[in-house]
Amino acid sequence: MIATLATPGRHRRLAHRRIVMLALAGMLAGLFALTLMLGQSLTPPGDVLRVLAGQDVPGASFTVGQLRLPRAVIATLAGMCLGLGGAAFQVMLRNPLASPDIIGVSAGASAAAVFAIVFLSVSGASLSIIAIAAGLGVAALIYLLSFRDGVSGARLILVGIGISAMINSFIAYALVRAPGWSLQEALRWLGGSVNAVRIEQAGPLLAALVLFGGLVLSRSRDLETLRMGDDMAAALGVRVGAVRLSVMMGAVGMIAVATSVTGPIAFVAFLAGPIALRIIGPHGSVLIPAALTGAILVLGGDYVGQFLLPARYPVGVVTGALGAPFLIWLIIRANRTGGSL
Repeated sequence: MIATLATPGRHRRLAHRRIVMLALAGMLAGLFALTLMLGQSLTPPGDVLRVLAGQDVPGASFTVGQLRLPRAVIATLAGMCLGLGGAAFQVMLRNPLASPDIIGVSAGASAAAVFAIVFLSVSGASLSIIAIAAGLGVAALIYLLSFRDGVSGARLILVGIGISAMINSFIAYALVRAPGWSLQEALRWLGGSVNAVRIEQAGPLLAALVLFGGLVLSRSRDLETLRMGDDMAAALGVRVGAVRLSVMMGAVGMIAVATSVTGPIAFVAFLAGPIALRIIGPHGSVLIPAALTGAILVLGGDYVGQFLLPARYPVGVVTGALGAPFLIWLIIRANRTGGSL
C-alpha cells in the first residue's frame, strides 16, 4: 500500500524534474542564440546558421564567427564548470556557503595570476597553468588544514575563509606595488570577463567539464546520500572520506580551469546551486540543473553587462551585484527562521 501511494508522487517529482531540466536547457539555448544574433547590430538567423556551417558570409563571418561565437561558447562552458563545481561543494558539505569562491579556491588562482602578471610579466597559456596549479594547491592546503579524523564542513569553511582573507591581502599588496602597465591587465583579469577570449580556449574548459565534471557526476548518488549526514551515509555503505576527496578534486579542477580562462567571475559558483535547488525542488540531484543555471548566469550576465546597462561592464561585475544581495538574503532568512544557512 505504501509503495502504491509513493509511486504517483515519485512519478510527479520525476515529471517536474524533466520539465524543469528542459526549461533550463531551452532557456540556455535561446540565450545562446540571442547572443549570436543580437549585439550592437542584428544578424539574421539564416546568416548565423550559415556561419556556424562554415560558410563565408560577408560581415557576419567576422561579427558572429570571430566576436560573438567565442564569447558565447566560453561563457557557457565556464558557467557550467562554475555552477557544477559550486553545487558539488555545497551538497558535499551541506552548506550553501561552501562554494569555492567563498572558501578561497578562486582567490588562490587569482593571487597566482596577479603575481604572474605583476611580477613575472606572464600572459597567455602560462598564466592559465599558473592559475590552475595555484587553485589546486590552495584547495589541497584547505583540505589538509581542516582534516582531523575526517573533514568537517564547518571546519573546512572556516579554514577556507581565513585563507581567503590572507590571499586577498596579498592581492591588494600586489596591486599597490604593480607598475601602471601591468595594473590595468591585473585589474581586468580580476574583474572576471569573457572579453577578448579565443575559441581555442574552449578546449581546456570542455576537457575540464568532461573529466572533472564526469568525476563529480559519477558520485552524484553518494552525494545525495551524504545529505542525510555522515553517520547515516557511512551506515549505508558510503565511503565518506573517499567521496569527499574525489568530489573536491573534481569541483576544484573545474573551478580552477574556468578561473584560469575568464578570471574569477564572482558568485556564480555560489549562486547556481541554491537557485537550481529552489527551481527543481529538494528531491533528486541538483548538479546538472546547477550547471545549466551557472551557464545561464554567465551568458546572461555578460549580455546584460555589454548591452543593457549605460556603460559596458565585465560579467563579474554583474554577477557580483546579484550575488551580494543573495548572500545577505540567505543570512536574514536563517536569522528569521532560526535555522542554518
